[in-house]
Amino acid sequence: LEATGISLRGNLKLHITAYIMTIIYYTSTIFGFYQFSLMSILGGLIILMIVYVFSYPSITSDMVMKTFFAVVYVGVMLSFILLTRLIPEGRITVWLIFLSAWGCDTMAYCTGMLIGRHKMSPVLSPKKTIEGAIGGILGAGILGIIYALIVQGNPFIFAIITMVGGALSMIGDLGASAIKRNNNIKDYGHLIPGHGGIMDRFDSVIFVAPIIYYLLRILQ
Repeated sequence: LEATGISLRGNLKLHITAYIMTIIYYTSTIFGFYQFSLMSILGGLIILMIVYVFSYPSITSDMVMKTFFAVVYVGVMLSFILLTRLIPEGRITVWLIFLSAWGCDTMAYCTGMLIGRHKMSPVLSPKKTIEGAIGGILGAGILGIIYALIVQGNPFIFAIITMVGGALSMIGDLGASAIKRNNNIKDYGHLIPGHGGIMDRFDSVIFVAPIIYYLLRILQ
């Protein structure tokens, strides 16, 4: 919530509501009540509206929308790491999420440093290049093939998944940069020296996790 511009001071009700929404959602997910997952999200929105109505005008509609966005963007989308782990062969395929996100980021950085010339998004991330993006996607695909050979998976499927995941990981990274710029913050936290907070390391994973989950369900 801090990253969406909602400070803790004067908005404790929104923070508590966001935590309750996330706890209910994860409880239904962990215990396998998937049919209640969507219900818990919609129920959380209703609770938010109740808090909004009885706290008006100290809480605005903008705060309510930011709170709901924060719960879905972080809590719900990251839950697909758990959902991927729970599907058949999930203990193997769940690593494709991190391989796509972090592998693409590493490969894109190396390629960009070597041959990067054309800026991909000069306003949001001046250092990212089109050449780096292509290298990152192809590199993620190669890593997927290597991983498939190690775990005796399907190299073709793993390559497709990691390349698609790698492409979307860059969108997630740039999206997080846009959010931080809109709220005039450099990093989400200071837990990891030189890297920021947990969210700064998982901003690309947030976008990748749901895509990997559904690609696995479709392709498998």
